[in-house]
Amino acid sequence: MSYRTPDSLPSVTLDDVRGAQKMLSGVSRVTAMEGSRHLSQLVGSPVHFKCENLQRTGSFKLRGAYVRIAGLLPEERAAGVVAASAGNHAQGVALASSLLGVRSTVFMPEGAPLPKVAATRDYGAEVRLHGQVVDETLAAAQEYARDTGAVFIHPFDHPDIIAGQGTVGLEILEQCPEVRTLVVGVGGGGLAAGIAVAVKALRPDVKVIGVQAEGSAAYPPSLAAGHPVSIPNPSTMADGIKVGRPGDVPFRIIDDLLDDVVTVSEDELSSALLLCLERAKMVVEPAGASPVAALLSRPREFEGPVVALLSGGNVDPLLMQRILRHGMAAAGRYLSLRLRLTDRPGALATLLGVLSVLDANVLDVSHVRTDPRLGLTEAEVELHLETKGPVHCAEVGVALREAGYTVIG
Repeated sequence: MSYRTPDSLPSVTLDDVRGAQKMLSGVSRVTAMEGSRHLSQLVGSPVHFKCENLQRTGSFKLRGAYVRIAGLLPEERAAGVVAASAGNHAQGVALASSLLGVRSTVFMPEGAPLPKVAATRDYGAEVRLHGQVVDETLAAAQEYARDTGAVFIHPFDHPDIIAGQGTVGLEILEQCPEVRTLVVGVGGGGLAAGIAVAVKALRPDVKVIGVQAEGSAAYPPSLAAGHPVSIPNPSTMADGIKVGRPGDVPFRIIDDLLDDVVTVSEDELSSALLLCLERAKMVVEPAGASPVAALLSRPREFEGPVVALLSGGNVDPLLMQRILRHGMAAAGRYLSLRLRLTDRPGALATLLGVLSVLDANVLDVSHVRTDPRLGLTEAEVELHLETKGPVHCAEVGVALREAGYTVIG
């Protein structure tokens, strides 16, 4: 279906992407392409990672931000630039502005992770914390632009941004000319649109598949409607692709050129991030792991060789800790349960002895003796265990019941 837009809506061409590539020479890195033996076995053909998590600022965002700001007129540069972002776009704009000698102001939500705030300041931007959600932050940045004349740098809805992100596609074709399917995370759509422009112009036989988080998937209903539509209250741990409405410019490109957009669950995102860390030794944020999540959830649906784009690695350490536990639980390697036992000396030691025989690693124990729900001689224990998989989890539960313990959940 075709998205009918005004003739004035700008487009992006292969020449634009090639021009952006020349502009970015010596600025952005040509990031590595790494093979994944584990995913290759799962998919049944070679799988490679395009490692934009190793890009300067930790994500692909520098590419588009630099091209956009470099294209400003002298009087626009003199007025400075402003952006709104919870992390990756903020850092891309900050570094690009510093490299080009342009003053930058970046609005970030008040709850933005401290490492991302610190990094944005270190790259040279003035950071202003405003709002609890990104929409409030965005409104503040746009008001600042109106009041000061600073140029607002949109994170995805501008042809220069799309052209800059599209340079990733040119690199992929150069590094892996045998590629048959390219899988990329989709938020507002700037990255996927830019890559699709480059790849489809040079290799129309290569499939380009977009991936969105289930709780923040605005593209499937938008593609069905034939125009961008908003979804209420987008929700996902993958803040890099947490966008409630596609951009007008990238939507038209994605509608024309992408082969499919699929969705992944929060459990699948957690499992993918865990796999990247354990098997590929890659620190990847949830949005960056979304292509891996798609491969894990539907491995036989992608014609290989496959390139999965790891778009960014800027993950807050506290969020990483929670995600890893979630990923281990989703993989059946982390078991949380509560059980009741008789409150007598040595009872807890006996329980731990049973778990030792079962080869379950105890990570945390919480012991409750006073609770209205408990009998006079009862105690409740909450356990967090590291296990070897779903079968081992089931074995632990059965063995505890056979040992006489009441497992509550």
